[in-house]
Amino acid sequence: MKKNVGSADSIIRIVIAAIVGVLFYTGTISGILGIVLLVLAGVLLLTGFVSFCPLYSIFGVRSCPIDTNDKSKN
Repeated sequence: MKKNVGSADSIIRIVIAAIVGVLFYTGTISGILGIVLLVLAGVLLLTGFVSFCPLYSIFGVRSCPIDTNDKSKN
């Protein structure tokens, strides 16, 4: 897996996941919507920490700079 999520994108994903987590555990969001948002928050948290998003790779999107020292591109 090559990194395709930049540092700013990672921070935004982690912050959004934390906000959704707090909203769920305080009871602000609940029920099916709460569970769906909590699962989405888990995915955002995971992709934020590993700096890889499978959807980005499917659509060819990168939010991080291309490493010019990467020898596998040549």
